[in-house]
Amino acid sequence: MSQWRDAFAATVRGDRVGLGDACALLAAELGRVHGLVVPDDPVASGRQALDALATGVPAGGPAHERLRVALGGFGGDADDYDDLRASLIHEVVRRRRGLPILLSAVWLEVAARAGIPAYGLGLPGHFVVGLGDPDGYHVVVDPFAGGLTMRPAEVTSLVARASGAAPGPSALRPWEPVEILQRVLLNVSAWAATPARWQVRRAALELALLLPRHSLDLRRRHGELMVTMGGYLEGAVQLEAYSDAVEPVDPAAAQRARRSARQARSRLN
Repeated sequence: MSQWRDAFAATVRGDRVGLGDACALLAAELGRVHGLVVPDDPVASGRQALDALATGVPAGGPAHERLRVALGGFGGDADDYDDLRASLIHEVVRRRRGLPILLSAVWLEVAARAGIPAYGLGLPGHFVVGLGDPDGYHVVVDPFAGGLTMRPAEVTSLVARASGAAPGPSALRPWEPVEILQRVLLNVSAWAATPARWQVRRAALELALLLPRHSLDLRRRHGELMVTMGGYLEGAVQLEAYSDAVEPVDPAAAQRARRSARQARSRLN
């Protein structure tokens, strides 16, 4: 394991997961694998950059307006979805561009430094930030759109269109840092689906497997990727672990995984 991966594992398994630190470490690891320039000390440089942004938050006024003074120049567009830098927090801060979830992470970290209550809100195909009390008065802002406020009806409409029904309370709950990190890594894994990017996909899946909570399907994806990349033994081990775990609830999936594991082991001869 690399130093950044080791540090990421320690960070996400602590009593309190620091979103900014974890994003900085996963960015350093993924950037390293992709051949990008990364900070020598991603945690320290990340904290320094976010601290500097927080100094631009004025003391008075509504929370969303105060944060917009410091962060209104951040945003994104469709081109960012095919740029790995849009998922790496040090590049997002440097370029002031990124995917919705990384821009939201910046808003959350700066809000925390400014003493503003804030939470992440995962929507279908989008990610936004709530400011205030999620069970009381709050304002929802869209960091991808420069921090524009969203009407409550806009938020519920996004969820309703994706689900086909009015969202229940759980659909609009605040997200925990581990959930945010998992979604960041799954986004990168999807971006890295082509053969030229498989090393990044592998790194993203392996970081996701270090999270204290992750889906069983991650083991299957990682195992299948390792087999495709020629890591037959490691892939077989992952597929067998997946099949053992999933068999009580999905025997057919377990059988398919074991068959794939046997085929991978046969290629070792």
